[in-house]
Amino acid sequence: MNAFPLSLWSPVDPLSGPLLPLLAAVLGACIGSFLNVVAWRLPRQESLLLPPSHCPRCGTRLAWFENLPVLGWLLIGGRCRHCHRPVSLRYPLVELLCAGLWVAAVPARPTAMGSAASPLLLLLAGWLLISWLIPLALIDIDRLWMPEPMLRWGVVLGLAVTAAIGFVPDAGSGQALLFSHLLAAGGGLLALEALSALGEKLMGRPALGLGDAKLAALLGAWLGPASLVAAVALAVLAGATVGLIGRLLGLLQRHQPFAFGPCLVLGGLAVWLVGLPFWLRLAGFPATV
Repeated sequence: MNAFPLSLWSPVDPLSGPLLPLLAAVLGACIGSFLNVVAWRLPRQESLLLPPSHCPRCGTRLAWFENLPVLGWLLIGGRCRHCHRPVSLRYPLVELLCAGLWVAAVPARPTAMGSAASPLLLLLAGWLLISWLIPLALIDIDRLWMPEPMLRWGVVLGLAVTAAIGFVPDAGSGQALLFSHLLAAGGGLLALEALSALGEKLMGRPALGLGDAKLAALLGAWLGPASLVAAVALAVLAGATVGLIGRLLGLLQRHQPFAFGPCLVLGGLAVWLVGLPFWLRLAGFPATV
C-alpha cells in the first residue's frame, strides 16, 4: 500500500498520532518561507543567509512578526510597512504549498524505495525531495532555467537517499535498488536530451531545455525507472494542458516557450506522494509494480 489514512495506522507505527501532521504543516510552512528566499536570491547569486530578510524594494529589514509564515503577510496586509509597495501573494502561497506537501508526505509510501523501506526514512526523504524541487520549479517559472548545482546535487542526494533506505533491510536488495535508480537517472537524462534534439530537427528549435533533461535525471535518481516513466507522462500531460489553456486565454503565443520544469516537478511529486500503483490503475494498467 502506498498511501493510507491516519486512522488506519498501526498503534506501533512510529509515525502515528494526530500531532505529526500538525508538526509537518508548521515545519513545512517555515521551510516554504526559506524556499522563497532561495528562489529569489540564488539566481541573483546572493547569500541565502546574509543579509537577513528585507524588503526587496526599499531594503528595510523585516521585523520578526513579518517573517512568520503566512501570518506575517496577513499582518502587514500584503504591503511593506515602510515603502507601502505590494508584497507578492506568491510568498504565502508557496508557504502554504510547502506545508500541504509536507503533510501529504506523512502517509505516503512510495514504491520507488521498495516495499521494505523504513516509514521514518521515507518521510524524511519525502520532505527533502519536496523542499529541493519547489525552488527549482519557482526559478524555472521566473527565469526559464534552473541552477546547475541544484540539479547536480539533487541527483547525488537522490542516489544517496536511495542507498541509505535500500541498504537498511538488506544489502542485496539495496544494491539492486541503487543500480536501478542509477540507470533511471542516466536514462532520464538521455531520453529528454534525445526528445529535445528530435524537436530541434522537426521544428528547427529544441523542444526542451537542457535543464529539463537534468531535472529528469534528478527525478530518476529518486524515483527509479517505472516511477520516472509515470512522472514524465504526467508532466507531458500537465505541459500540454498548460499550453492549451495558455493559447486559449491568449497568454501564450504560437511557439512561445514556457517552463516545463514545474510540470516535471508536479509529475515527480504526484508519483512519490500518491504511489505508482494508483496512476497505473488510473491509466488502465494492472497495478503490479
